[in-house]
Amino acid sequence: MPIVNIDLIAGRSQAQLKALVQDVTSAVTKNTGAPAEHVHVILREMQPDRYGVAGVLKSDEK
Repeated sequence: MPIVNIDLIAGRSQAQLKALVQDVTSAVTKNTGAPAEHVHVILREMQPDRYGVAGVLKSDEK
């Protein structure tokens, strides 16, 4: 049972998230042979003020 965890900054549409889950599931089934019904994809969305790169919060980027 493959489990894929994806952390991303919040702000994508429901359609984008749905397409992401479908594409990741397809890639996992193609490359592992696992049936799609056994592939679990977990999306964890972070608020931009809870994630930083190089000392700068994403919410502070211009």
